[in-house]
Amino acid sequence: MDTNEVKTYGIGELLAMARERAVPVVLGIPEEALAAPTPCAEYDVKALVNHLFQVIVQFQRLAVKEASDFGETPDRVAESPEWRERLVGEADRLVAAWSAPGAEEGRTGGMDMPARLVGSMALLDLTVHVWDLARATGQDCPGVDAAVVAELAGAVDELAPTARKMGVFGEAAPEPEGASAFERLLARTGRDPYWQ
Repeated sequence: MDTNEVKTYGIGELLAMARERAVPVVLGIPEEALAAPTPCAEYDVKALVNHLFQVIVQFQRLAVKEASDFGETPDRVAESPEWRERLVGEADRLVAAWSAPGAEEGRTGGMDMPARLVGSMALLDLTVHVWDLARATGQDCPGVDAAVVAELAGAVDELAPTARKMGVFGEAAPEPEGASAFERLLARTGRDPYWQ
């Protein structure tokens, strides 16, 4: 490969990178932290875990061009003491679904969006909400692969106006001087990159 070429990663490959970083955080969430606040003001840790579960399951359906339902969020944490392992299993299925031939082709979802952009939305949730959970539970925040940040930067640029109108993103926060590319991305989704 020419050293000047930039490798283009499939969404499945990028999700696999994000999953590797997510698993230790998910497995490290202590029961006693479930009521703790998170950088997502509307969610405590338990609610954010349940939201992430819902997102991961519904985005598997979108990968195969099925209808999704982001309505009511089931309480998966209350359903089983093995919720961490179940969430990891669903993340594995998410990676597999978006790695399948044709997953990134065409359009998908209720808003009839380009499939790759929809896959980037799944990547954004898996990356950013895992950061939220690490912050909220006092764990070391996982690093983020440069290829994942590059994909998400483009997706956030495209999604931000609509996402803000729908309340999915907060207003962009100030980007701290000397912030990393990922910290700038967090700020653009309305987060304080240094939230404690």
